[in-house]
Formats: sequence, structure tokens, C-alpha cells
Amino acid sequence: MPHFRTYDDAELHYRVLGPADSPLPPLVCLAGGPGRDAAYLGDLGGLAAHRQLILPDGRGTGASPAAADPARYAFPQLAEDLEALRAHLGLERFALLAHDAGAAVAQAYAAGYPQRLTRLVLVCPGSRLQGELPDDAREIFETRRHEEWWPEASAALEQLTEATDLSEVRELLFAAAPLAYGRWDEPQRAHAATEGEQLGPVPRAGFWQGVDEQLRLTLLAGLREVTCPVLVVTGDRDGVTGMQAGELVAASFPDAQVHPLHGVGHYPWVDEPTLFAPLVENFLHTT
Repeated sequence: MPHFRTYDDAELHYRVLGPADSPLPPLVCLAGGPGRDAAYLGDLGGLAAHRQLILPDGRGTGASPAAADPARYAFPQLAEDLEALRAHLGLERFALLAHDAGAAVAQAYAAGYPQRLTRLVLVCPGSRLQGELPDDAREIFETRRHEEWWPEASAALEQLTEATDLSEVRELLFAAAPLAYGRWDEPQRAHAATEGEQLGPVPRAGFWQGVDEQLRLTLLAGLREVTCPVLVVTGDRDGVTGMQAGELVAASFPDAQVHPLHGVGHYPWVDEPTLFAPLVENFLHTT
């Protein structure tokens, strides 16, 4: 697996998917979680068919080692790791895609290095950085109470607030997983079954550490200087972050569009790859 050295000399790893001889520029893709192995992104619904995808494992996830200093898990620091990856790859400018909590890393990067981005795609982002936490995700979840998995998922959500044993947390995560998908068929079940083993509790706990109100406002101010086009993708069955969060994130940028997908949850490339991949490709090709 290829690796690069970041600003504090840590050796971090990344994967490369797709054709090496593609005439299209690569797309760097950030995982969420926070603290989840980037393997769950797969090939993002077929995006690797025509261009290379660069998928870094954040500190303490996948093949990347744990951070010597826990402060390195905070998402503004992860943005500095991304800048080190850009330099390692020799990319003057590049397109960036980020899912879920990875969108916070992407926004911190965009605020600090706006001149480096050609396109930015944020998939099902949360809006904690924007200082608002809409409750429409819960409303979306409640509309699905007629589905057979709902009682068990609802109970698991309640138990997760008190669970501390890691094996129990993993079992509860799978029980609650249907709320994250547009439907609960075999592809969704197989994808959800990987979550428990892919989550890193320590990177997850450190993701927001040290991000005070002053830093939050500074990052938001930096987003107003981002000139590249931004695409925010949401799903109308996303019971994790909902849809309103994506609208709040898009409003933070001067040039952003929101594209909601019907029948799609928190993982659009799993629920509807034939909708998701063309949408992203068309955006990346837009001049």
C-alpha cells in the first residue's frame, strides 16, 4: 500500500483505485465516521471506472498508525495531513470528495487552502461546523416506523447512548444501521456489517477536540473565500444527518449547489450507484 509522510513525519497510508492511464484527473476521497476505515467507500458506486480515486486512511484508521499526540485526530489537523498528501502526489490543484464527518475535514482544508481545489463534493455532511443541528434526520427516521426493522433499530439507538462495551456497541450499530440506508436489502446489509470493525474509537473521540468557538468561526469565514464550485449531495431517506444540514453547509460557500437524491440514505453510492456516480462525474466535468 502506498504511503506518504505528513507534517510531523508520521507515515500515513492511502489506496489508489481505478485506471492508471486515465486521462481524467484523480479524485481524492475522504472517509467519515469520524474515525472510520476508508474501505467503506468502496469505489463510490463505480467512480473508479474512468478515473483514479485516492483514498487516504486517516490517523489510527485502516493501515495508518495511531497518532502519537491525540490532538492530531482533530479534523483541522487532519486537513493538514491532506495538504501533505497533495504535495506527495504532486498535484498543484485537485478535486476533493468527502463523506459524512469527512466533510468537516474537507471544509477545514478548503478554508485553509482554497486555491488548491478545483471542485469540492460533500456527500451527506453534518452541520456541526455551521453551529446548527437540524432535527429532520429524526423526522425521516420516524416516517419509516412501518418498516419491519424499525422497532429493533429504534431500541438500539436508545441503548447506544449508554453502551460502553465495544462489542456491544458494534452489535447495536448494526441493529440501528437500517436508518442509514434508503432500503434494507442485501447490498445495504453487507455494507452495514463492516461498520463495527472499521470504526476507531480513539480517532472518533478526538475528532472535535480543541475546536473552540473562535476556531469554528474562523473556519466558517474562510469558506466565504472558496471560489471553486461545490456540490452537496443529500438523501431524502438519510436518518443520520438528514437533508437540512446539507443546505446549511452549502450556504457557507459562495458557489454551491445542493442535489437531493430520492430514495437514498446516508450512503448514496450503496443505495443508488446509478444515480450517484453520474451526478458526481457530471459535476466534475462541468466547466
